Amino acid sequence: MKFLTAIMALMITVSLWAVNINSATVEELAQLPGIGQMTAQKIVKYRKSHKFVSTEELMKVNGIGQKKYNKIKKQLSI
Repeated sequence: MKFLTAIMALMITVSLWAVNINSATVEELAQLPGIGQMTAQKIVKYRKSHKFVSTEELMKVNGIGQKKYNKIKKQLSI
């Protein structure tokens, strides 16, 4: 039972720490490694017409390639 409680607490911590790319503000997105103010604005602009269905879709935003995505993917949620 303690193990299950510890796993649930860890999952909650991770989900609270992750940045939801469908709802994060420009300021929150800009705090991700390699994502500055301009790229964060592009993400917000993109999601106004395209709701993200996966974190990988972030690579459709101009300025975010595979390398940058790999650096931040563990910090993302949808």
